Amino acid sequence: MVSEHLLAELHKLNRSEKLHVVQVLVNEMAEEEDILISAERQYEVWSPYDSPTTAQQLRDLLEQEKHG
Repeated sequence: MVSEHLLAELHKLNRSEKLHVVQVLVNEMAEEEDILISAERQYEVWSPYDSPTTAQQLRDLLEQEKHG
């Protein structure tokens, strides 16, 4: 949770300083995402391709949504 003191200090910043804070935070979040998703790793992706029962359930749900 963000402290009230921090928020009060952020409100005092001028527009360009606020933009700089946002850019720093966005860059930090992007770096964290790169750590979570690595180009060097392989990730398993599940598909109903070899699961006809699951594929049928998905079709049924899509039809229900279409008519619901």
